[in-house]
Amino acid sequence: MIELKSAEEIELMAVTGQFVGELLAELSGVAAVGVNLMDLEHYARRRINERGAESCYWDYAPSFGRGPFRNVLCLSVNDAVLHGLPHDYVLRDGDLLSIDMAVGIDGWVADSALSVVVGTPDPADLRLIEATEVALEAAIKAAQPGGRLGDVSAAIGEVANAYGYRVNAEFGGHGIGRTMHEAPHVANSGRPRRGLKLEPGLTIAIEPWLCHSTDKIRYDKDGWTIRSADGSRTAHSEHTVAVTASGPRVLTRRPAHGTASPDHPEKSATHS
Repeated sequence: MIELKSAEEIELMAVTGQFVGELLAELSGVAAVGVNLMDLEHYARRRINERGAESCYWDYAPSFGRGPFRNVLCLSVNDAVLHGLPHDYVLRDGDLLSIDMAVGIDGWVADSALSVVVGTPDPADLRLIEATEVALEAAIKAAQPGGRLGDVSAAIGEVANAYGYRVNAEFGGHGIGRTMHEAPHVANSGRPRRGLKLEPGLTIAIEPWLCHSTDKIRYDKDGWTIRSADGSRTAHSEHTVAVTASGPRVLTRRPAHGTASPDHPEKSATHS
């Protein structure tokens, strides 16, 4: 069942979205060579607690994964692209890091992700990140009232293909609102002018993710972390978007530049 949100409810989601966007910007500033993934996890836990928010990831136990997820971030490094389990790993020069998070505030949820390179960037990695970001913006632009969900999916696939990347169809975006995962599923490839009609009040998380040289994936033994099947680099970008009468509204838009923590003044994460 798809629940359309009122203008007032979208405003409440926007409050959560602003916090998610700001925290992701902060985390991208904290991420640096020599920083442990668990430092990022505990930074996010502290900020979520301070805000009085609730993580949508903590105790999440879907059909995939092994046991309940006991972290507030998904941190995926290099060939890992989705559901990366935070663990004792120190970021190295040139690592490509994807950060994904979803929280609820006063019963309304927002979900977003970004990818950055810490230290010295490889141009191929920056191009891969750029492809996900361009695909995301194209999909957002396509989320027009009166259009079709296939327009959003097709926009992602067209950008990916233009960059020379193949799209995996196993995981994509989703409806969002009172809970993290609602109907409808938002595929990362599709046919324009097909599928669900986009009506004002529809709120969706759009999340293109790509692997450099494959559309196949494999799972780590932890049951959560998803990697490219061939070990190639990966990237992931995501925003929570509301369809409104005047067009798409991004609820998780981030500040232009990451804000570094006082404890980690380095700002060596590079965006495309």
